[in-house]
Amino acid sequence: MYGKYQHALDAKGRLFVPAKLKEELGASFYIAKAPDACLTVYPEAEWQKVLDHCNELPSSKARAMRFFFANVAKCEPDKQGRFLLPESFRDYAGIKQDVVFLGQAGRAEIWSAERYAAEEEKFLTPEAIASVMEELGF
Repeated sequence: MYGKYQHALDAKGRLFVPAKLKEELGASFYIAKAPDACLTVYPEAEWQKVLDHCNELPSSKARAMRFFFANVAKCEPDKQGRFLLPESFRDYAGIKQDVVFLGQAGRAEIWSAERYAAEEEKFLTPEAIASVMEELGF
């Protein structure tokens, strides 16, 4: 998955799945709260990798997993391609109306449009892009 797609919540707190991500996300997907005050969207196959990884962790990691899994929602878009973004997820990510979907290889992210614009402003300079490319080994 890749690209940036702008959408807006409807009056009921629903979002459209971007047309270019619809097939990759599939009939259902999982949304989790992410460290950058955004939301991570996992298609079924990627979510299964998360579950497999967690099942291999020692029981001493139960505390961390408890809070991670308590903040995950399974979403199933309706026939129009809309899904309900739970209010607690909207509050966490600071989403009021406008959102940005970002493709992130095997998963996606959902950001408040305002928060993402601030992040993008910091990281879309030639120097910052060069630093990221170097960090990623390109």
